[in-house]
Amino acid sequence: MSQRASFTRMEDSVAADWRLIGAEFMQFAGQLPDRLMTHLKLLENDYGGFPIDRYTHCLQTATRALRDGRDEEYVVCALLHDMGDTLGSFNHADIAAAILKPFVSEENHWMVAQHAIFQGHYFFHHLGMDRDMREQFKDHPAYARTAEFCELYDNPSFDPAAETLPISAFEPMLRRVLAQPKQSLYKAALTQRQSA
Repeated sequence: MSQRASFTRMEDSVAADWRLIGAEFMQFAGQLPDRLMTHLKLLENDYGGFPIDRYTHCLQTATRALRDGRDEEYVVCALLHDMGDTLGSFNHADIAAAILKPFVSEENHWMVAQHAIFQGHYFFHHLGMDRDMREQFKDHPAYARTAEFCELYDNPSFDPAAETLPISAFEPMLRRVLAQPKQSLYKAALTQRQSA
């Protein structure tokens, strides 16, 4: 069994406890790409009535973005954009955006966070909803980016005959994008730990 901190209340902790916890955290954080790929795989064989399963949809969306020459961060966003489907049936975009937030640009984070509303342009009217709900964001700097993401990559990625690369094609870029947070509550502590 690995060492554990000795406190029962955080207020009673000492620096030695946090050195131990920090070492464990770094190991755990390094395994995030593996956990995300495992979680994404939960979408396999989950059709929900769609022509292809949700896992294939995510892979196909990322394949389209990659083939179109998008950068790695964008492709990773495309890969993970619907990974929240299993936990956030009513807010899947929020789940994916929360996971990606420390690692991606503000515009890519916003794109993932809002893609469900923007994707609604293609089907909300069939549900008695406003297909132009996205217009509430028309002045946002990432509006065009998000509309384009849905038009070029998310919207057409339900095609059983379309090229769909395997997860192994995206794994190296996923590991690179998630290797170091760009923004995090703990960024200062991480930077200090890495320089020590």
